[in-house]
Amino acid sequence: MASGFSGDETAPFFGFLGAAAALVFSCMGAAYGTAKSGVGVASMGVMRPELVMKSIVPVVMAGVLGIYGLIIAVIISTGINPKAKSYYLFDGYAHLSSGLACGLAGLSAGMAIGIVGDAGVESFFTLCLGLCNLMWFVCCRANAQQPKLFVGMILILIFAEALALYGLIVGIILSSRAGQSRAE
Repeated sequence: MASGFSGDETAPFFGFLGAAAALVFSCMGAAYGTAKSGVGVASMGVMRPELVMKSIVPVVMAGVLGIYGLIIAVIISTGINPKAKSYYLFDGYAHLSSGLACGLAGLSAGMAIGIVGDAGVESFFTLCLGLCNLMWFVCCRANAQQPKLFVGMILILIFAEALALYGLIVGIILSSRAGQSRAE
């Protein structure tokens, strides 16, 4: 065992884990936001098909979250080349924290976009019909009923998207710290 193991041989594992975390968590947020908002848009389209394109904004905004994770994953993966330049544990941890910052921010933003997007295009109310004690649940879309809610919904979606943008910015800053661990 005279190989001189310094622990740095495991550093790329943490870097690649950061790249995977950025992409996976951001795409999970994008998928949740797309699915949750898409269900609301599809249901609203049954009542008012002319408003479908106007109500698809949350789906598009949720899809952008996956792009943020892709950007960080590419930045991280291009920074991992132990044969060209020494890659230390500090670098691996910097890339891991970069990926987690972007990925988890994207996941939380996707959840917020999905919930707001769904609630923005739909509002639920219960209609009791008293027929053999059966409850009929009737969905009415808020955007179809009250167009003034659209601007407020867009503003809330923008602030939810900003959460993922903060994660992207912090991820870029953290990944730029990799390579600064030791003076070479």
